[in-house]
Amino acid sequence: MSYTYKYPRPALTVDAIVFHVNEVLLIQRSTEPFKDMWAFPGGFVDENETAETAVQRELEEETGITDIELKQFYTFSEPERDPRHRTVTIAFIGKTLNRPIPTAGDDAKNARWFSLNELPPLAFDHAEILEKALKHK
Repeated sequence: MSYTYKYPRPALTVDAIVFHVNEVLLIQRSTEPFKDMWAFPGGFVDENETAETAVQRELEEETGITDIELKQFYTFSEPERDPRHRTVTIAFIGKTLNRPIPTAGDDAKNARWFSLNELPPLAFDHAEILEKALKHK
């Protein structure tokens, strides 16, 4: 049986915050909103997958990187955080010792490691997310 609700529902997304020593992994967006800006690898959770599966899938699709243990960190739900529509993001944190080389894919134009001391301007609310993640790290 299928149910329909009259109430609007927010979209669910995931972000992968991956650290290597004093660096963080970022992707350059190839589409709007925030085209050409840098962001965490991430995206929308598909209808039939868990958030944990989605974050691993998005990380691999956008950077080619696999085998990073990601732990759920925080849920970001400010109503205006995404200009497209109401979006709630579950952020995951991971660390790697071997610094895999990222290869941009899917809707990522570029993917690379950035020093935490030399970050580009970040899309969405990712600067705030990173600030919170660094306190948690």
